[in-house]
Amino acid sequence: MNIQEYFARISYNESHKDADLQTLSVIFQHHIQAIPFENLSMHCGETIELDLQATYNKIVRKKRGGWCLESNHLLFWALQELGYDICILGGHSYEPAQRAYTAEINHILLKVVIEGNSYIVDAGFGGAYQAWQPLMLISGKDQPQIPGIFRFMEDNGTWFFEKVKRKLYIPEQSVPLTHTPELGNTRKIYTFTLKPRHINDFLELNTYLQVSPDNILQKKSICTLQTIEGLYALVGWTFTEVKYNYMEDMDLVHITTLTDEEVEKTLKDKFSIVLENKLVP
Repeated sequence: MNIQEYFARISYNESHKDADLQTLSVIFQHHIQAIPFENLSMHCGETIELDLQATYNKIVRKKRGGWCLESNHLLFWALQELGYDICILGGHSYEPAQRAYTAEINHILLKVVIEGNSYIVDAGFGGAYQAWQPLMLISGKDQPQIPGIFRFMEDNGTWFFEKVKRKLYIPEQSVPLTHTPELGNTRKIYTFTLKPRHINDFLELNTYLQVSPDNILQKKSICTLQTIEGLYALVGWTFTEVKYNYMEDMDLVHITTLTDEEVEKTLKDKFSIVLENKLVP
């Protein structure tokens, strides 16, 4: 595994001699704009191994993406190589349908300490809840970014991560799509504690997500990528293109339903992914 090869994969060619916040922010943005959040292996009959060498080969050499366990594990390795003070944390993601956080840990995120300040770095949430920059770990402070306003709330050692949503403007529809009023405009994302984890703590989860029929990753083939202006998302046969803050407090959303042939072409054109095995969306 070679850090220069990783840099080439994310199109990063600036200086990295200082393990500072600015370098971290730029590497992070390159990572999320080059490496899709995707679970396509599960829908191609491939097994996902929670092994750094396997993840490196898949994402860096085969130009694929990965889900949180892969993308954040790779980023953890890269940042550690560059001398960052970094550790792995475990998160419980929010299930809107149940209006509750998962009982078991089902997400991996990273904590980086720079000059005494802690930052949360998470390249593995994908879609509209993907932050574009490292977030300072501070309770109750609004942290505006291009995707929206993110914030952490801390309660008795448990941290809650949330995002303030904007309205959506979908040209194909005559009225802007507003979110269900009773849920408000804040979307809960996940909770976590600062207990350091090891990648092996997620082995069981990695297996479970690939065999359990009731989780969202089994039910839907997902591929999302952050772009300069917003994001691309391919879920099943539905391709969505989002442009953030197209108008005041409103995101522009284009939704297209694709044929099987178009799915393959879209993966190649928009996500630079060419699959070795047949995808069953």
